[in-house]
Amino acid sequence: MTLAATVLGTVLVGQSTAINSYWQSGLRDASFTAKVGKASQRELQKINKDFAQSYRFDYTEVQMKEPFMLRLESKVEDQSIWFIINGTNRLLSIPKSGIRNRENLAKSPGKRQTVFDFGLITPALFDNFMEAKFVRVDRTTKEPIFDVTYMKSLGDDSRHRIWVDPDQKFVTKREWYSQNGNKPLLAIFRYKSPQKVNGVWMPTVLEVYNSGNVLAGTTNYQNVKVNTGLASSLFATN
Repeated sequence: MTLAATVLGTVLVGQSTAINSYWQSGLRDASFTAKVGKASQRELQKINKDFAQSYRFDYTEVQMKEPFMLRLESKVEDQSIWFIINGTNRLLSIPKSGIRNRENLAKSPGKRQTVFDFGLITPALFDNFMEAKFVRVDRTTKEPIFDVTYMKSLGDDSRHRIWVDPDQKFVTKREWYSQNGNKPLLAIFRYKSPQKVNGVWMPTVLEVYNSGNVLAGTTNYQNVKVNTGLASSLFATN
C-alpha cells in the first residue's frame, strides 16, 4: 500500500464518500421568514447585480416543497411580490400592478432556486439535475467536501464546492464558481446556527461573502416550520 493510500484510508475512517450519506431524505416541506440583517450593496454588487437586488427586501416569506417547488413572497411599500418556481417553470407576479411573467428554465438550471440555496441537500437534487464528486475530508472540521455540478445535458458548467456536517446533514459552507473560462469564484456562503425542527436540521443564519472574502450580507431564518403538509397549489405557475 502506498503512503497516499494509507493517508486516504486514515482520513476516511468512519466517513462515507457518497453524497447520499449526507442528504436529508426526511424533508418534505419547510417554511420560514428570511429577514435581512447586514446588506452592503457595494460588496453585494461585486457578486452580481441580481444577487444584490435580492437584499433590498427587508424580509421574504419562504415556502418550499419537495421536489423543486419554491415560493418567495415579499412586499415593496403596499405591493406584494410573488416569485414561484415549480420544476422548470418560474413565475414573477405583482398582482396590484397586473404583472404576471412566466419563464421556462429547462435550459437555465442555474436560475432554478432550490433547497440547495438554503444550505440543504435532498435526494431530488441528485436525480438527473446535479451530481456530486467527493473531494476530501476537511482536516480541521472533519467535514466531507464535494464538488457539485449540473448534469452535462443541462448545459451549465458552473460549480459549487460544499462542506457538509456529517451528523446534522446540512451544508455549512458553499463556494460558488461561475460558468465558462476559468470559472472564477463568485461568492462564499456560510450556513450557521442549525436547529432541529420536526426531525430535520435547518440552518438559521446565512452569511454571504464576495470573492474578496468580505462579508456582504447576512440573513436570519425565523419561525422555521418543517413538514407541515404545504399544499402543492401554493406553487402553481399557471
